[in-house]
Amino acid sequence: MKNVANQKYYLVREDVLTDAMQKTLEAKQLLESGAVSSIWDAVKKVDLSRSAFYKYRDAVFPFHSIVQERILTIIIQLQDQKGTLAKLLEIITIAHCNVLTIHQTIPIQGRANVTLSLDVTSMSIDLNELIEQINKLEFVEAAEVISSGAL
Repeated sequence: MKNVANQKYYLVREDVLTDAMQKTLEAKQLLESGAVSSIWDAVKKVDLSRSAFYKYRDAVFPFHSIVQERILTIIIQLQDQKGTLAKLLEIITIAHCNVLTIHQTIPIQGRANVTLSLDVTSMSIDLNELIEQINKLEFVEAAEVISSGAL
């Protein structure tokens, strides 16, 4: 077995994971939520072999499970309107994220980029939900995670 300290980790989008990796994540979620009581029930429910589950169970993790005690950096493209930053920060506050840094560019052609570094240790919602909520704001043109790192 490899020394965990010497392993490299990567953040990848869900759509590039193999089918077996995605099903392993689903099975782990079923087990964690209590929807099933055994690995056998979980793999059966998601149509995955037990050998594939054991192969990937300690190798693939949902992003939200590894962002504890983390700094998350998000870049957001905003329309230049009065009060947009305040409304954006309200969403961040409701999600129980702590703002560490804010960098906003000077608006050019009615748009500004805001880069937020957040302590997401106490975040109360899933990361995907946070990004969805930010993207739903009428003045947000795009929001995406650009990095994550340990505090």
